[in-house]
Amino acid sequence: MRSIRKTGGAAAGVVPEPIDDRSFLPHASFEGESLTRFLESFRREIEAARALNENLPYKIWIKKHFAVGVNEVTRVLERMPPNYESRISSEEQLQTNCNDSKPTCAYLQAILMASDCNPRWLTKHLPTLAASRNVPIISVKDRKEGSLRLGELIKLKTTIAIGVKAQEISLNRLIEEVLANDKIDSITA
Repeated sequence: MRSIRKTGGAAAGVVPEPIDDRSFLPHASFEGESLTRFLESFRREIEAARALNENLPYKIWIKKHFAVGVNEVTRVLERMPPNYESRISSEEQLQTNCNDSKPTCAYLQAILMASDCNPRWLTKHLPTLAASRNVPIISVKDRKEGSLRLGELIKLKTTIAIGVKAQEISLNRLIEEVLANDKIDSITA
């Protein structure tokens, strides 16, 4: 008995739409001196925000404000509703619920991603998923040390991706400024 194979794609007359590669590119990219200034100002903002709420243990505070690691960033992105229109402001994200029966889900304002990830397939899905949720990616390019420098921000050895959750803290204002300017010139080290 021979099985009948269904054809799809171009053989069936269905031509897929071309993918716009520009939507998968990082929104901002830092390397060299600008990377050092960005990470230093990011570290200062973390310390300032942490000083306002020292009641929580450090690990719980980090978990509340960041999605750390590729798996957790992916999980948060998958739980976010697709948003094809415009980006939602951080205030609107805080008020929106994913489902009526569940509590408010976390929204990512941006993703910091190390460009030195090896093997590449660990992060290959993140740009596509982030683009479908209108979450910009800030690429950290440092000669084989991007994951080390990201890890230092949150007192870990290494991390490939950090998702910044949309909340009303000074850190989110820094991210908004960086994304608006696409550079770190206005921020002093």
